[in-house]
Amino acid sequence: MNPVSELKRGIWTENAVLKLGLGLCPALATSSSVENGIGMGVAATFVLICSNVVISAMRKIIPSKVRIPAFIVIIASFVTVVDLVMAGFLPDLHKALGIFIPLIVVNCIILGRAEAYASKNAVLSSAVDGIVMGIGFTVALVAIASVREILGNGSFFGINILGSGFVPMLLMILPPGAFLAIAFLLAGMNQVSAEK
Repeated sequence: MNPVSELKRGIWTENAVLKLGLGLCPALATSSSVENGIGMGVAATFVLICSNVVISAMRKIIPSKVRIPAFIVIIASFVTVVDLVMAGFLPDLHKALGIFIPLIVVNCIILGRAEAYASKNAVLSSAVDGIVMGIGFTVALVAIASVREILGNGSFFGINILGSGFVPMLLMILPPGAFLAIAFLLAGMNQVSAEK
């Protein structure tokens, strides 16, 4: 298992948001600022790693007829941990992300990795898969959020970088701006991939 190729797989080759088109709902809804993007990415990564490890460890004892409900219960347990920790220690971020934290339970990236990877592979491989897919999801959220925050507010991570003369494109911090940001990022990735 080559760490560089695994990381490339998570960030570029099989990026859930920017290559596979999975997890678009939280990616678009929570990417209005880089802080929100990082918060959602770290929360989803934690759930992805932990659920992959537990599902992989239990893959031989979970009956195939109830595997999806069992996966959802395992995922929901870790989402509850994230939700409570975030509410207790990061209340502003918890409020900003709102309903999208509990909705990690049904995030197709996490359930998809549980079904396609963790239920068929060893614990260590599943943990690595959770790490690289989580990093890829976080990178996608931060990229989308960076475009939206810079163009929509003239700031990056809450710090004004374009000065007082910059006229913000308010469209970019509104929901249509999320679609525009992801469209430009997808086009850029496709162009780079086509040139290789």
